[in-house]
Amino acid sequence: MSDLKKRVVNAADKVAGETKIAVGKATGDKNLELKGNLQSAKADIKTTFMDAKEDIKKSANRKVKP
Repeated sequence: MSDLKKRVVNAADKVAGETKIAVGKATGDKNLELKGNLQSAKADIKTTFMDAKEDIKKSANRKVKP
């Protein structure tokens, strides 16, 4: 899967998680709210690792080229 597709999937997970949080709060369903928090956090972590991976690649490319 390309990085762009992964970013889109992560964004969709983030939105789905935030939606679950909102619905859970509105209905008083703490379980749904917790699932939303976990899904949103998972998307944030994946995005952070993807950003770090890109930064490492950019840094390595700058050091290799004269």
